[in-house]
Amino acid sequence: MEPADPRVSDNSVFPNPVYKETVLRPLFDGAKTHHVDGFRAIDRAHLVMLAETGILPRETASRIARALIAIEREIEPAALTYTGEVEDYFFLVEAELRKRLQPDDNGRLHTGRSRNDIDHTLFKLALKPRLDKLAGQLRALIAAALTLVEREKATLIVAYTHGQPAQPSTLGHYLSAAIEVMLRDHRRLMQARELLDLCPLGAAAITTSGFPLDRHRTAHLLGFEAPLRNSYGCIAAVDYTTAVFSAIELVFLHLGRLIQDLQFWTAFEVGQIYVPNAFVQISSIMPQKRNPVPIEHLRHLASQTMSRARMVRDIVHNTPFTDMNDSEGETQDAGYQTFESGGRVLDLLAALLPALSVDSRRVAETIRRSCITVTELADTLVRQEGLSFRAAHEIAAAVARAVVAKDGDLPRDGYAPFAAAFRHAAGREPQLSREDFATAVSPENFVALRERFGGPGPTALGEALAAYRAELAAAEDAATAIAKREDAARRELDAAFNALAGAA
Repeated sequence: MEPADPRVSDNSVFPNPVYKETVLRPLFDGAKTHHVDGFRAIDRAHLVMLAETGILPRETASRIARALIAIEREIEPAALTYTGEVEDYFFLVEAELRKRLQPDDNGRLHTGRSRNDIDHTLFKLALKPRLDKLAGQLRALIAAALTLVEREKATLIVAYTHGQPAQPSTLGHYLSAAIEVMLRDHRRLMQARELLDLCPLGAAAITTSGFPLDRHRTAHLLGFEAPLRNSYGCIAAVDYTTAVFSAIELVFLHLGRLIQDLQFWTAFEVGQIYVPNAFVQISSIMPQKRNPVPIEHLRHLASQTMSRARMVRDIVHNTPFTDMNDSEGETQDAGYQTFESGGRVLDLLAALLPALSVDSRRVAETIRRSCITVTELADTLVRQEGLSFRAAHEIAAAVARAVVAKDGDLPRDGYAPFAAAFRHAAGREPQLSREDFATAVSPENFVALRERFGGPGPTALGEALAAYRAELAAAEDAATAIAKREDAARRELDAAFNALAGAA
């Protein structure tokens, strides 16, 4: 006896209640929350193209256009509750079109397209403004950092390596290093955005269509730079997702390091950065406490953002190179939280940085206790006394040990041990006078001499700041150009669609 065909006896009805609540309802809610405008724009652009190419008679396209307008006027997506009567938001719109169109017009809007290419176009349309906003917030942070650099470009700080005082520098020079990283991160965001500007619409399910679709026209009307060429890649190569979230992950991984330094530098034992009262919370029990809590919030929010971005990227790992749900609705929806928490970090850090100031008393005391200017003594001995750097290094090390041992001050107390160490190493008296010695080991001299490309000296730092400002201005101009192009495309689409809807 042959086994029964389960398809014959299958009396189940779609959707299964559990599947409805665990998958279909969240997907529907995500679509109505994030993608309604995208659906409407795609429908309009595709319909205009169908009419312009003659795939649909203009009269038919006009009736469909008026039905789409009626749906937009009569249905408020936010008020919709998923019932399971249709599979998703796409099919809800199709069902509403059937109510308003004659049988001969039903389904004609879907000519030459699939939910596959629609979905990836939707996701790109949703990601572009989010990425543009985040990139704008990053540029605002860079501008805020530049403001602080200009104000504090000559303000001495202690630069640390391995958690220990290393050399004197300036806050401006330190922050300039962070600005360079932020500018590189911004470039990576913009490189990822280039992938978002390639339109998948017209790829249909996999291989485009037998209809003479004009993919360049729909891409233009939707504000894309161009169509994405390979139709298989349109529905399978989700590198636009991995590129966007990889770039975002790096932004907040790198900012986390800057934030961690702020946490360290504001610690009581270090105290070289002062946080004003507006950014300080008190203890509920300890009256003396000044807690710069916003820095902690920056740290954990940056980590949350980085982790959310990494999650989206990692979901694609080991998925097949084909159309698949792993990179679609639920993953994209989860990824949108990345922009929310990331935006909070960028806004808060942009407000905090210009409010910070250097506690120069604490900086001077740390410089005194650590003898971190002694590197310049070694350099000076090479230049003025003709010693090898290794011999000069050994003399400088002996001076530092002697001054630290007596908790002294290097410019004031270092000359005697210097002269003794020099005589021992060189077999002669130094030419360097006490006054020249004090100048050589001063932190101001240390910074002023370092005028090499990329250094903290005033000329070198000034050249760097001019370059940063130029790159930031160019980035702003590029963002403005993109916004103008996309705004012009929206106006063109509205005009073409409205003309179609008004056609007799």
